[in-house]
Parts: sequence; C-alpha cells; structure tokens
Amino acid sequence: MPESGSTYAAAGVDIEAGDRAVELMKEWVKKASRPEVVGGLGGFAGLFDASALARYQRPLLASATDGVGTKVDIARRMGVYDTIGHDLVGMVVDDLVVCGAEPLFMTDYICVGKVYPERVAAIVKGIAEGCTLAGCALVGGETAEHPGLLGADDFDVAGAGTGVVEADRVLGADRIRTGDAVIAMASSGLHSNGYSLVRHVLFDRAGWALDREVPELGRTLGEELLEPTRIYSLDCLALTRTTEVHAFSHITGGGLANNLARVIPEGLRAVVDRSTWTPGAIFELVGEAGSVERLELEKTLNMGVGMMAVVPADSVDVALTTLADRGVEAWVSGEITERTAGDAEAVALTGDHAS
Repeated sequence: MPESGSTYAAAGVDIEAGDRAVELMKEWVKKASRPEVVGGLGGFAGLFDASALARYQRPLLASATDGVGTKVDIARRMGVYDTIGHDLVGMVVDDLVVCGAEPLFMTDYICVGKVYPERVAAIVKGIAEGCTLAGCALVGGETAEHPGLLGADDFDVAGAGTGVVEADRVLGADRIRTGDAVIAMASSGLHSNGYSLVRHVLFDRAGWALDREVPELGRTLGEELLEPTRIYSLDCLALTRTTEVHAFSHITGGGLANNLARVIPEGLRAVVDRSTWTPGAIFELVGEAGSVERLELEKTLNMGVGMMAVVPADSVDVALTTLADRGVEAWVSGEITERTAGDAEAVALTGDHAS
C-alpha cells in the first residue's frame, strides 16, 4: 500500500497554531496604535497615513532595525516571554531618536522552532507594550516556524522601525561645540548587549544558575538578566522640546566610548569622568566572576549608562530638570573640548567610578 502524501504539518509546521497565535496577539497589537494607522492586523502590509507628515516643511524618514541578541536565551531558559519585546523596541526606537526622529511605527519578525501560540502572543505583548512606551505603533509583523533548523523551544526576534524628523532639526556631530556638556542617562541594567560575554562568565565560568539569589542584586540572577531595556525615545524627544540639544548617543554594543565617538566631530573630544556615577552591581559581578579587565567590560557593556545627550552648557539645568520630572536618573558626566595633536581618541574616559 503506498505511503500517504507528505504534508506541511508532517514537516513540522503547524498552520493552525500560527492562526491561534495571531488571534491571541490581536488585542495587544490593537493597544499599540496611533491615529495614523489605517486598518488592523491581518493584511499583507501595515498601512500608515503619511498625510500626517504634511505639517513638516521637509520631513526626513529615519529607519532602524535590530534584535536583542543572545538575551533571548535567558528568556527561553526562564520561560518568561513577555519582557523581551521591550528590549526589541528599545534597541530600535532609541537608535531612531538619536538623530531627533520621532518613532512612528514598527514591524517585528519572530522566528521559532515550534509555534506555541501563548508563547508567541506573550512575545508580541511585550513588543506592543514597548511600542506604547515609545509612542509608536506596531503595524505588523511575521511569525516564522523553522522546524529542523531551530529546536522546539528556540526562538529569535528582530524588528524594524520608521521615524520622522524635520530636516533642519536633525541632531548630530555638526551641531556639537567646544564647551558643550555631556549628560548621561542611567540604564536599567545590562539592556540587550554583551550577553555572550555575560553568559560565558556567569554560566560557563562561574557556574551560576538563573535561580541563584544574589544579595548584591537583591533578586535572582535570572530576574536581573531579564530586566528590560530602558526605552528613552519619549524622554529624548521631551528634551528637544524643552531645551537645545546638539546630539544623542545610544549606548549599545561597543560600550560608552565607541558609541559616543560616533557623534563627536573631527577636531573635538568628549572627556567623560567615570567618578560621576557608580555602575550597577551586575557590572561589577561580571567583572569579578570572569576576571574581566575594565577595558574589556567598557567596550562590551553599557556600564550603567544607556543614553547620552550633548547639550550647550546653558541648557544643562533645564535638561536635568526635564529628565528628573520624567523619572530618568541623569547627571553631567563630562564636556566637549578641543582635540589636540596628542589626543588619539574622540572620547576620553577619566577617573574611577564612584564607590
């Protein structure tokens, strides 16, 4: 008797489970909207009413795409899926706002080894909540099932975002001047970078478990490692409305110095004083557990600073007040100086962190 024909389900793809996931996520996507969004979930493309841009003299669209790296492994191992979306949104929209752009909308891509509808919906819930915090809409996305390539519990997420900024209000290196102040905004923790180093140090070398209670952290290791990335977009936009801002720098992979250097113009230098802040306990723990040298930590992790703003000296008081009113811990961490012939780097880190 001949064998029955092959099916998509037999190959490991469950269309019904995918449909169920879409139904579960609809309520969350609906909450992450803006008035310009046209239609709802279910079409082949998300629609956004571009006539809203008519109020701009010369609107420039900004775009960014990112993922959350190996932090997804922590979520998988802990079975917690409703926070990783905050990380995804933060990584994307905070890249957009660096040039002064208002995030308008995002799309996501979720790749799984097997569709568990409730799990996928939880991931989308986190993305939708992140979009709400960022003031942008979640207009669509894709869930792909890759049996045979990913294990049943494996997944990854990525996203893309679009924002808009008036052409003559684009922020960046060309605005920075000698004497400008560098303001640091505190991170919520590791954010979503450096987890390959963190996992290697804490799991492979130190042998720590995710449920380990860590007194220095005041919670379990897993809870600390899953702390969502802080989303700064609305805070940064508030700064641009209340005072003069010359540039922002999103502190992600590569650390503070490398990311800040991306917005420092030729001939100038940012001098940042480490003694103006104390990194959170997790950074010291990673350094001690893995005997990681400070330079290696600083070029891999954010060391307690998730976003930086470069503002004129006379804007500092208003900037700090604005951020404080929004619940953002911020402080003056340095200044912009002339770069002399002996200054090899665009960013100099001086002093030692406060204890």
